[in-house]
Amino acid sequence: MARRRGKSKRPRQNMAALPLPARGGFAISGHAKKLRMAATPMTVPRLLVVEGDTPESRALEVAMGGVATSDGYAEVLRRISPRARIDIAYPADSGRDLPGGADLAGYDGIALTGSSLHVYDGAPAVTRQIAYMREALAHDIAVFGSCWGLQVLTVAAGGTVQRNPRGRELAFGRDIRLTEAGRGHPMYRGKPVSFTAPTVHLDEVATLAPGSTLLAGNAFSTVQAVELRAGKALAWAVQYHPEYPLRELAAIIRRNPALVAEEFFADHDERESYARDLDALDHAPGTRRLAWRLGLDVTVLDASVRTRELANWMTDVVTPRLRRRASAA
Repeated sequence: MARRRGKSKRPRQNMAALPLPARGGFAISGHAKKLRMAATPMTVPRLLVVEGDTPESRALEVAMGGVATSDGYAEVLRRISPRARIDIAYPADSGRDLPGGADLAGYDGIALTGSSLHVYDGAPAVTRQIAYMREALAHDIAVFGSCWGLQVLTVAAGGTVQRNPRGRELAFGRDIRLTEAGRGHPMYRGKPVSFTAPTVHLDEVATLAPGSTLLAGNAFSTVQAVELRAGKALAWAVQYHPEYPLRELAAIIRRNPALVAEEFFADHDERESYARDLDALDHAPGTRRLAWRLGLDVTVLDASVRTRELANWMTDVVTPRLRRRASAA
């Protein structure tokens, strides 16, 4: 059940503005995880990435040139915090042993990834994740949710999610604007008032959960970011994907032929051409003609700006939690 993640053979995005990643393994639970957590210094953050997708969806993403959602998320977090110890949990997978109780409370931060699932479907892969995040919110833990993560956290805390009547928001969320609360919020420190962000979603938050503060929205979805105070936890969550490099968007577009029927592309050749442009810009983000063609600016192309929400979460929410854990030891 534990697995060690090796070096990726796929081209990496230029992330020179962020620290280089440290190597490390992922464990889920059991004796090996407990030994490692016991040996982790109190100055090292313990992070748990909660994979939102099913095994089948993860396999398809890898086959199309992407990576499993949780692997990509862990890579970004490690670039932000090279010394962090990162585990991955798979609540969507039937029969998986998950860290709970004291093990769950031993983490400083939990990040919930995106997913191709729908919260309102009520499938076991969905209900297991909602129950797991309800358990997480009962602890003094920093939580971050991306896309599906926002939706699961909302439902777990008493809000509702619906299919977006406008359809799918694809590739990039445009003109995401901070609310008055968002402009003064630490999640958006160093981020402009209006920005573009990687995104892919069919669903949206319909009713905010109690304890939520709306931080950002756009014309497509009123709820693009929230702060949620529920139980003992503090959660920041966004409808978009600050963790996604452009190559991941390319893989998502390649695996979804329905985008032609939804009239995002005239045919499959045009869909593939768009994906190739994303791959090329991921490899060389300074390519002006591609940035112009795709309508992208520094808020997407500069990794340190695109991932700023996660970096601020590590600084402002995870680190204080780490200090509380250290002082209580």
